[in-house]
Amino acid sequence: MRFDDLTVPIAPPKPLNQTSVTTLKGVGPALAKKLAAIDIRTVQDMLFHLPSRYQDRTQILSIAELVAGQQALIEGDIRGARVAFGKRRSLVVTIDDGSARPITLRFFHFNAAQKNTLQVGERLRCYAEVRRGQQGFEMVHPEYTVLKDAFDEPEDSLTPIYPTTEGLHQLSLRKLTDQSLALLSKGAAVHDYLPEGLLHNENLPTLAQALLTLHRPANTEAIEALTSGEHPACARLAFEELLAHRLGMLQLRDLHRKLQAKPLRSKGDLRHKFLSQLPFQLTGAQQRVVTEVIEDIDNERPMLRLVQGDVGSGKTVVAAAAACEAVASGVQVALMAPTEILAEQHYKGFCQWFEPLGVRVGWLSGRLNAKERRDSQQLIASGEVRIAIGTHALFQVDAKFAELGLVIIDEQHRFGVDQRKALRDKGMQGLMPHQLVMTATPIPRTLAMTSCADLDYSAIDELPPGRKPITTVAISEKRRPEVVQRVAAAIAEGRQVYWVCTLIDESETLTAQAASDTAELLAEGLPDASVALVHGRLKPEQKDLVMSHFKSGAVDLLVATTVIEVGVDVPNASLMIIENPERLGLSQLHQLRGRVGRGEIASTCVLLYHSPLGHDARERLAAMRETQDGFVLAERDLALRGGGEVFGTRQTGLVGMRIADLVRDRAMMPSVVTAATRMRESYPEHVKALVVRWLGTRAQGYGSV
Repeated sequence: MRFDDLTVPIAPPKPLNQTSVTTLKGVGPALAKKLAAIDIRTVQDMLFHLPSRYQDRTQILSIAELVAGQQALIEGDIRGARVAFGKRRSLVVTIDDGSARPITLRFFHFNAAQKNTLQVGERLRCYAEVRRGQQGFEMVHPEYTVLKDAFDEPEDSLTPIYPTTEGLHQLSLRKLTDQSLALLSKGAAVHDYLPEGLLHNENLPTLAQALLTLHRPANTEAIEALTSGEHPACARLAFEELLAHRLGMLQLRDLHRKLQAKPLRSKGDLRHKFLSQLPFQLTGAQQRVVTEVIEDIDNERPMLRLVQGDVGSGKTVVAAAAACEAVASGVQVALMAPTEILAEQHYKGFCQWFEPLGVRVGWLSGRLNAKERRDSQQLIASGEVRIAIGTHALFQVDAKFAELGLVIIDEQHRFGVDQRKALRDKGMQGLMPHQLVMTATPIPRTLAMTSCADLDYSAIDELPPGRKPITTVAISEKRRPEVVQRVAAAIAEGRQVYWVCTLIDESETLTAQAASDTAELLAEGLPDASVALVHGRLKPEQKDLVMSHFKSGAVDLLVATTVIEVGVDVPNASLMIIENPERLGLSQLHQLRGRVGRGEIASTCVLLYHSPLGHDARERLAAMRETQDGFVLAERDLALRGGGEVFGTRQTGLVGMRIADLVRDRAMMPSVVTAATRMRESYPEHVKALVVRWLGTRAQGYGSV
C-alpha cells in the first residue's frame, strides 16, 4: 500500500500530537472514551499504537486447499443460510467455490441485520481459522465481506491485528489508522526528531516509512520479522524509544546537578583513623570507589552515585569511609536499609567502627516502642547523633535532622522513588544532601545504560582476598536423603546450614507453609540438630530473634524463604540448600548463594531441583555452576528473563518499554548512548519532545528530582 492509496480527510492545522483523535471520521464521545482506555487520545497516539501481530489475507485459497488449523482467506457463493437450534442457537451459512465440498460458516452471536445480509446467492470473502466439523470444514465467526464486484481484489498488504479493549473492534482500528496514515502522507506533522545523518549511519528508515510499513506491510514482508521486532521498521522505533528513555534519565541528572549541596571537605584524619583500625586492607576496587565518592562530595553539586558490588565485595566499608568525611565536615549521615535485619546489622557494625572514634551512632526503626522512638528522634534532631541508621522510619514526617549532609541507601532498588525523595528532602534548608546508593544486585550493562543514566556509577568489581570460591552443584530432588546426610555431616563438624524453600506461587502464605513443613521434616530427620524457621509472615521482632540466634550459633540449621536474600553475615554458615531453584532467576539465586562463603572455610551451595527441567531452567542452573561473577550472571538473567524481572519485581520502573526490548535490542545501546550525546549537543530543542512522545505522563517525573 502507498500513501496515495489512502482516503484523505481534511488535514487539521495542528501537528498530529496536538490533534484530537475526535477529528477522525467516526470518532464520537463513546469511541473516544474506548480509545482513551488504551492511551489513544491524539492522532499521533493512533499512529504509535502498533499491531501486535499480522495476518496474510492477500492470497485467496480454494476450499480444496484448506488444512485444519490454518488461518485462511476464502471466497465463494452462499448456498444455504439457516438458524440452527441445538445446545446453542447459531446462524449456519454454507459457501461453495466449486473446488470441493462447501464449507460451513457458524455464528453463535448474530443479529437480524446479519441474517438479512447473508442470503443465498450473495458472494462472500471470509477469513478465519479452519476447523474440522461434523459436516466437513467450518469457520466460526469469520470476518467477512459481501462482494459487490466480481473483480474486487483482495488486500495488497498484510492485515494488522492491534491490541484492543472491550467494544473496540479491529475493523474500527484499521479504519482509524488508515485516516491517520493519510494525514501523515499529506504532510501533517509527526516530527522525525532523529537527524538524517544518524538514520543513515544506523541504516534506519524515516519515521514515516517505519510507521507505514508497520501498519500496512506489503505482502512481501516477512511476518516473522515484523512480529519478532527484528524488521528494520521495528528497529527504527525501538532505537527512538531507547533514546528517549536515556535522554529522560539524563534530563533528570541535569536537574539534580542544578541543585546546591554543602561541599564535604576535611583533611581526612577521621577516615584514616577508621581505616587504620580495620583488621584488613581495602581492595584496589574499594580504594578506587572511595576516591570517586570523596571527589564527588567535595562539591557544591549534590552527589548522586550508584555503587554496585557483588555480595561480599565490601560496599559497607566504602559507605563508612564516606560517612567519615561527612562527619568530619560537620554534617549528619543517614543510612537507610530495606529490612530491620539488614538495618540492625549496619547499626551494630557502625557502632563497632565509630564509637571508638567518638562518633555517636543512632538507631531508628518501626519496632522501637514510643519512648525509645521519641528519644532516638530527639537525639537525631539535636545533632547529637551524627550517623542515623534505620529503615523507612528515617524518612517519616516526624523524623527530623539537625544538618543532614549525606544519605546512604542500601539495596536502593527496594525503595520507591517517593521514599528516597522523602529522605533526601530532610537535608539542610536550601541545600540537598549528597546521595550514595548501593546495590548487591548486579545491573546488566544494557539495563544500566537506560535505567541508571541519571546516576554516576562505580563498580566494586573485586572481592577481598582470602574469600574461598563457593562450590555449586545441582542435584535432583530424588536424592534428597543424600542431601540431608550432607547437612548432618556439616552440622557434626560445627558448621551451620541454610535450607531455602521457594514456591512457584508468590503467595507468602503458601511459601511460609512449605517452609514450615520442611522445617518439621528436617527436625525429625536431624534430631541432634537445632532447627529454626524464618519467613516473611513472622513479625519483625520474631524474625530478628531467629536470625540473631542463627548468627550467635545457637541454631544449626535455618529453614527460610527467600526473606534471607538480603540478610545477616554469618561466617560459620558454609552450606546452603536451595529447593526448587528452577523457579528463581539468576540474580536472586546468586544473592541467596552469597549468604554462604563469608568465612575462611570452603562453602557449598546445593541446587535441589525438581524434574523435568525446562530449557531456561537448565540454562540457569548451568550458569550458576559455571560462574560466581554476579555481573556475568546478571547479563545471562537479562537474556533469559528480560529486563522486567532482573530485580525480582517490577517496582523499579526500569521497564515499561512499548516497542524496544532490552534483550533483543541490546546491540543498539552503544549507538543509543552516542546518539543521546549528539542530540543534547546539536539538537537540544528535540530532546524534550522526544521524551514526551515516548514516556507521556511519565516524562513529568523527570522534573521531580
